[in-house]
Amino acid sequence: MPVVFVPHGGGPWPFVDLGFPRDEVETLARYLASIRDLPPQPPKALLVISAHWEEPKPTVMTSPHPPMLYDYHGFPPESYQITWPAPGDPEIAARVRQVLAAAAIDTGADAMRGFDHGTFVPLKLAYPNADVPAFQLSLKRGLDPAEHLAIGRALEPLRHEGVFIIASGMTFHNLRAFFNPDANAVSEVFDAWLRETMSREPAVRDQRLTQWASAPGARVAHPREEHLIPLMVAAGAAGSDPAMLAFNGTMVGHRLSGYHFGVAGS
Repeated sequence: MPVVFVPHGGGPWPFVDLGFPRDEVETLARYLASIRDLPPQPPKALLVISAHWEEPKPTVMTSPHPPMLYDYHGFPPESYQITWPAPGDPEIAARVRQVLAAAAIDTGADAMRGFDHGTFVPLKLAYPNADVPAFQLSLKRGLDPAEHLAIGRALEPLRHEGVFIIASGMTFHNLRAFFNPDANAVSEVFDAWLRETMSREPAVRDQRLTQWASAPGARVAHPREEHLIPLMVAAGAAGSDPAMLAFNGTMVGHRLSGYHFGVAGS
């Protein structure tokens, strides 16, 4: 199975008109819908690492029927009526804990957690019929990039077991600057550094990712790094697979990129 890192946009953007430029909305929505076509055969399950879930230790969603978690506020009423009733997969969730334990990574389980918008927004586009089991793995508080690369490396065996790993975040995430055109140039600078980093051979790529905070524009692009850290998990799970720049667009003028690993022909 491939591994992907996708930008999930802002709030419930593809399903509710938030005033974002129409061409940007349509371009990102088309890209997210296309990730369904990447696996060479139907996945057994979708494992999502979302920017919107942090725990003291990596924690796996174990409900067989995860609810919706509308983890945003201030949007129109229809934003809280979106549904995506994909089943969970407690058995594969248990397998996630097993492979992490084999790498000496302590984990937790959460039987109540629902799909947050880092999951249901992109996957409602990619899998509108909610016909593939899905569950989430949290980030670890502290957001250490090296730790999350190690988490990803521990997850790599799942790719050989039919699990499609999807990391969901943003390569620019500064809410205070989101509607400030002056931040567009910073997003371009940081995204250029990131694209160059992701083009390197995997060992160099991963080393540079651990030092992301020293990149030009890094702390303007990410005052807090929770939306970038899922990329570390994806890069770790990629193993020796090179990264392919699969999406390079904008949202409200800010540069965003998405990456694929292990895709046939890339």
